[in-house]
Amino acid sequence: MLENAKSRKEPDGQVSLELTLAGLSLLDCPVYNKGSAFTDEERTEFGLHGLLPPHVGTIDEQLDRRYRDFLERRTELQQHVYLRDLQDRNEVLFYRLMAEHIAEMMPLIYTPVVGEACRYFSRIYRRPRGLFLSAERRGELASILENRPFREVDVIVVTDGERILGLGDLGIGGMGIPVGKLSLYTLCGGIDPSRTLPITLDVGTDNPESLADPLYLGWRHPRLRGAAYDDFIDDFVRAVQQTLPDAVLQWEDFALPNARKLLDRYRDQICSFNDDIQGTSAVAVSAVIAAGQVTGIALPDQKVVILGAGSAGTGIADGIVAALVAEGLSEREALQRIWMVDRGGLLIESTPDLQKFQQRFARPTADVRNWSGPGDRLLGLGEVVENVQPSTLIGVSGQPGAFTEPVVRALARHVKRPTILPLSNPTSRSEATPADLVAWTEGRALIATGSPFAPVSWKGRTIRISQCNNAYIFPGLGMGLVASGSRRVTDSMFLGAARKLADASPALHDLDAGLFPSWERIVEVSRSIARSVAIEAVHQGLADPVSPDELAGRIDQRWWQPHYQRMRRHH
Repeated sequence: MLENAKSRKEPDGQVSLELTLAGLSLLDCPVYNKGSAFTDEERTEFGLHGLLPPHVGTIDEQLDRRYRDFLERRTELQQHVYLRDLQDRNEVLFYRLMAEHIAEMMPLIYTPVVGEACRYFSRIYRRPRGLFLSAERRGELASILENRPFREVDVIVVTDGERILGLGDLGIGGMGIPVGKLSLYTLCGGIDPSRTLPITLDVGTDNPESLADPLYLGWRHPRLRGAAYDDFIDDFVRAVQQTLPDAVLQWEDFALPNARKLLDRYRDQICSFNDDIQGTSAVAVSAVIAAGQVTGIALPDQKVVILGAGSAGTGIADGIVAALVAEGLSEREALQRIWMVDRGGLLIESTPDLQKFQQRFARPTADVRNWSGPGDRLLGLGEVVENVQPSTLIGVSGQPGAFTEPVVRALARHVKRPTILPLSNPTSRSEATPADLVAWTEGRALIATGSPFAPVSWKGRTIRISQCNNAYIFPGLGMGLVASGSRRVTDSMFLGAARKLADASPALHDLDAGLFPSWERIVEVSRSIARSVAIEAVHQGLADPVSPDELAGRIDQRWWQPHYQRMRRHH
């Protein structure tokens, strides 16, 4: 088990790292390995002569070599594997390469390519990263957590692999999601990679292809359900409280209804949140706020239709309600601005088998009594749009093509500049393509998507399509929580983050520039969000009282940079 390196101030004022590792053990440690960039002095001190080619290189030389090598990979999955292999050899070089080509490489290490990597996880598996906690070893969870590679952990991302993006139950293959998310915590939010821990809870799988695959690496058992599942999660949370009580825990890609249940059950016990619910909500709310600032439609005057009433859809609705209440509306008035449509049609009071978290969004039957068509007929998206005449249409349904031309044209007839957010990912699950949305609205729509899309050329204009990606929110949120020492995560932190992101919208200055900043600005945005979250934690009494200036200093001090540091051997 590796200890985090200790910093030492040198006589010349520079800071060096003191390490006990040497030789091949140092070269095999991706957090501290410099490869050919180890200096001659370091090679002598750490016993590296002969283990490396004699040339002492620079990180710029390494970047050039690695990028050329990267370009030789012909498919996106091959590029994903290449980048992960680089991360497993040299974390600094990996993050430096990512930072210099962020727009090109973000989709490769996370959405949408990470979905394919999760599907083939057992076939492309190479090197351990993170921890696998299996239900087969339920009584040993605390001791397994002690096997983590580094003692100090700031952020944990955990999944049980049941709802990976829009791909469903991928079992142990879901590990690609925590690994990818934590890469973004470092790349965008400055979290030291040696202080992150990806975890997959292996509770079996109901995916017949995985169970039949001779190469599948997970527990070959039907997925645990009911009390057995709940008890295992309880054991996991207790093990985290015992071994890593100060870590931020992010629940990721848990299926409905577990996602909401786990969030509600543990949010007041540990510093935890669910990014699929709260992060997705915050970035979508930010898009709605920014679009309202562009179009001049104040948030309380917006009418929002959401297709998909699962954890993501209801989470977005919760976020919009919170934002409206903060604007001065009552909760009842805020709920009147939202219309939710699921596979069975519009959610109304008579809709059977509504989940508890869906019930507050079910419309009174009286609201649709005068709509055209038989009263007992399912009210689909088209009818809802035609009758409600919303300003904003959001999709988190996982139904490709669900935003049809008639639906979009009906929306555009009633609103000068509609906001349309097809957020399902990967790309194959998107409710519509931006090119179609631009054409069907005569170039008037404000569009952001869940997966990356190329700019759209239309009548001499080049319209940038922003990706409504949670990476705009959770890395800065995580840094704010860690820097402040917050004991809990609250909804007001997410709302503050959403507002900070909306304030950075390029569309406020150029309608064709997109609703969200370019990825090249993500560190700037994340720092702003981190400060907002840290200040809110202190304001709510969830962290020790510290001035905003001191919080900003803590964030700057903690912000990890992908630069090689001088190293000294600790004997």
